[in-house]
Amino acid sequence: MRVVGGEAKGRRLKGTISPGGRPTTERVRAAIFNILSPQLYQGGRVLDLYAGSGSLGIEALSRGASWADFVEQDRRQCAVINDNLENTKLRSNAAVYCSTVHSALTSLAGPYRLVMLDPPYRLENLDQVLEEIAGIPNLVDFSGTVVAGHSKRVTLQSGYGPLQMISHRNYGDNVVDFFEREG
Repeated sequence: MRVVGGEAKGRRLKGTISPGGRPTTERVRAAIFNILSPQLYQGGRVLDLYAGSGSLGIEALSRGASWADFVEQDRRQCAVINDNLENTKLRSNAAVYCSTVHSALTSLAGPYRLVMLDPPYRLENLDQVLEEIAGIPNLVDFSGTVVAGHSKRVTLQSGYGPLQMISHRNYGDNVVDFFEREG
C-alpha cells in the first residue's frame, strides 16, 4: 500500500494488522481525492476516524492539509499510524488519539474542513456515528465535507442534521458517500 498523491506520493504505508481490519484501497483513496476539491482540505484541518493504518489522513496531509487528527481504538494500529507518519515525514503535522470514536468526538475541537471515516464493515451503527458528528457544533467547518466509506450492504440516509449527501459512489463492495455541511 502506498501514498497515491502529493509530497509523500509513492511512499509505502504499513497496512492494517487488526483482525477484521480492511484498509482503504489505493484505488478508492485515489477516487476520493480526485472527487474532492483540493481547496477543501489544502491548508485545512482533517479528521480521520477509525483510522486503521492512517492512509486517508496521510493522503490528505501529503496533498496539502495543514493538520490531521487520527482516531483509532486499537493500540497496535495506533503504533502503525505513528510509524506511517514517521515514514512519510508528516509526523509534525498530526496527532494520534488511541481511543474510541465516541470518546474522541467528545473532546476534539473543530472545525475540520474534512472528516473521513471508513470503519470496519462489521460496525452496525454508522448512522449513529454520522448523527453524532452532525450534532457536534463546529466539528465540521461550514461547507466542510464528511466522507463515509462502507459496505454496499449498508444504506445511509440522505442527510444528518446539517450534513447533506452530495455524492454516492460505488467501487465493487465499497461505497463512499460524501456529505457537505450546509450553513
